[in-house]
Order: sequence, then C-alpha cells, then structure tokens
Amino acid sequence: MHVDEALIKSVAVNARLELTPAEIKKFVPQFQEILNAFSALNNVNVDGISPTPQPTKVRNALREDIPQQCLSQEEALRNTQHKKEGYFKGPVALE
Repeated sequence: MHVDEALIKSVAVNARLELTPAEIKKFVPQFQEILNAFSALNNVNVDGISPTPQPTKVRNALREDIPQQCLSQEEALRNTQHKKEGYFKGPVALE
C-alpha cells in the first residue's frame, strides 16, 4: 500500500486528530514502516490451518454469586468526607 500525505490526513480526520504539516510529513515514513511490518504476514503459509476465532480456551473466571450481608448506608459512608444527605458526593458534571 502506498502511503502519502493524503492518506495520513484521511486517517487523522477519521481519528479526529488535528495534525500540523510537519507532523504529517513525519508520519508518512512511520506509517509506511508499520504497514510494511504487517505485510510480512502475507508471506506466512497457512495452508491446512483452519481459522481459529478463539486461540485459547474460554472459561468462566467469575466467582459463584453467594448472597451475603451488605454494608448499611452508615457503614458505607463512614470513612469518607465526601458525602451529602446520605449519599457519596461526586464531582460536578460539566457540559
């Protein structure tokens, strides 16, 4: 694949990046090097190898859900200074 400044600009737009002209020139050879490295995978012989959607065994890593006694509201808030009217006080959401 041929990498040029137009390709870098297109990738930057898709990634919502604002690149300077100097950064675009810098990234052209770097991007080409990355693509060249991955193109080596085209030379790997995969004859007779079936596709493997999951290369390792999938197993459930969750513990058994056993009901237990929960903390009271007072116990949960005991060690925080950031509380208000019986609830944890969080940062103000900025929009």
